Amino acid sequence: MKICFIANVDFAMRHFILPVMRGARARGHEVVGLCAEGPLLGIPRAEGFRIEAMPMARSMNPLLQWNACKAVRDFLKRENCDLVHAHMPISGLIGRAAARSAGVPRIAYTCHGFLFNQPGPWWRRTLALQLERAAGRITDVYLTVSEEEAADARRLGIHPNATAILNGRDPAQFHPDPEARLALRAELGAAENDCVIIAVSRLVRHKGYPELLRAMEETPENARLWVVGERLASDHGEDMEPHFARAAAALGPRLQRLGYRHDVARLLAAADVFCLPSHFEGLPMSVIEAMLTGLPVVATDIRGPREQVVAGETGLLVPPETITPLAEALSQLATDGALRARMGAAGRARALERFDEAKIIGRTLDLLGL
Repeated sequence: MKICFIANVDFAMRHFILPVMRGARARGHEVVGLCAEGPLLGIPRAEGFRIEAMPMARSMNPLLQWNACKAVRDFLKRENCDLVHAHMPISGLIGRAAARSAGVPRIAYTCHGFLFNQPGPWWRRTLALQLERAAGRITDVYLTVSEEEAADARRLGIHPNATAILNGRDPAQFHPDPEARLALRAELGAAENDCVIIAVSRLVRHKGYPELLRAMEETPENARLWVVGERLASDHGEDMEPHFARAAAALGPRLQRLGYRHDVARLLAAADVFCLPSHFEGLPMSVIEAMLTGLPVVATDIRGPREQVVAGETGLLVPPETITPLAEALSQLATDGALRARMGAAGRARALERFDEAKIIGRTLDLLGL
């Protein structure tokens, strides 16, 4: 069977879709990926995957989306694919519409978060819902990464058989690593009694950086923050640099920005607490990676993270877009090593049970009929 996987940007192709592509190829299928060009596509290409660049745009501009849809449709007509598996809100709509127009026999979609659940003007959320309903009618297999969004899809008439598959990461890659802990803490200047709080995400407003940076000012002196990630060229919204500049002046060496890293697993093993104070999410991979590494997680009580974090057992949940509750949660963990260890161990056990990548990929491929 020939399968075409469609994503919006190289970040999504690399971090979310590549494991499914590997699984499909391992089952004997021919695999091709469509995505906007980007440096991270070098990783799947180095593994022998064919990735074709498409004019995908993270924008509601109808002209840009028409051009993207036409390019994808023309490709699918030439290639005679048996299955299209589209991902992400906008590229998911484009991919499914193009597949239907090209006569692809089977169309699948994995929702990583609904646009209508995100903050924004009412007209945009209404439009997003109507587009999801229209695309749902031409989707044979409808998957979501979170239980709540599968329930939303069924309740709102998007798809009657929406199924949650969750997300997963490889426990062989993400796990406690005492050697990496010693090496990286020495390299980055973290003392033994420091509590290193790590945040791994794109540097955008909805990941909650303004609140996190302010909250850090109210934490004990032994609390340090490592920020891993960068802003993508396609990201929209408020620039985070003024917030980081203010925080750097207030926190001094307690704030370290590490940029985009390929050694996230080792950095997590060197940290003590993971924090993701997002305003909205699907089912964040970063939380799974942290849990597998044995870190307690401080996250916001929103769709996605509240399915992952058991409050009081594997971490702490706080209201989104608040500062004081976030500071209190981080301070509680920064001053209680035994609590961190207990929550981290419980989180790792939960992640091994629910978020093992091999189990998730296997179930996804089964539902796709591969």
